[in-house]
Amino acid sequence: MVSLDDAVIARIKKGEEHFEILVDPYAVSDIIEGNKELDILEDLAVDAIFTDAKKGTHASEESLVKAFGTTDVSTIAKEIILHGDIQLTTEQRHKMQESKRKRIVDIIARDAMDPQTKMPHPRQRIERAMEEAGIHVDPFKPVSEQVKLTLQAIRSILPISMEKVRISVKIPAQYTGRGYNVVRSFGTLEREDWQSDGSWIGIIKLPAGMQNEFYDKLNEVTKGNVSTRILK
Repeated sequence: MVSLDDAVIARIKKGEEHFEILVDPYAVSDIIEGNKELDILEDLAVDAIFTDAKKGTHASEESLVKAFGTTDVSTIAKEIILHGDIQLTTEQRHKMQESKRKRIVDIIARDAMDPQTKMPHPRQRIERAMEEAGIHVDPFKPVSEQVKLTLQAIRSILPISMEKVRISVKIPAQYTGRGYNVVRSFGTLEREDWQSDGSWIGIIKLPAGMQNEFYDKLNEVTKGNVSTRILK
């Protein structure tokens, strides 16, 4: 459980009544994203629902059943987190916004490319476009939703598309062991053929923004003895 000192109040209004919980602010974002399979009770400072958390006034079972249809703390806490208001400090909000901004940039840098050159955009270029577009990062809105909004906003500044590329790869026989594993780890292998001389030829489909990392890793394990070509 989070300590009382580190917890923040999340509240929701149901009819004329307010219901509150004391929750870890940094767990809230994961719960909203839906990417954290957990026991929500572990992220509460107190295993209880309040009408006034500061005063320690607990909600009655009757009021909980009337408002939520249950007295289960986990179920009610999740509804408050998903549909209520979270009282963050300025520092907490800033930290959560920066964390989410980084995740948004990471996804765009990994999956997007310049449709003209078919090459990924550097992170710095994406970050500058976001600043120019005046992107506001919401600490609670899902990252996937904010990626879409960000792409819409920066397309007028930066030629960008979220696509995957198909790359033909040929690895000499002496490097197929490690090279083959690298290829498979980056995307979807659409086709592969083992040649009579022991070399390997394949076609892989991967996020456009991962091209440079893909080429770097392949060149590393094959000492530069690899042939690649982007397919249309």
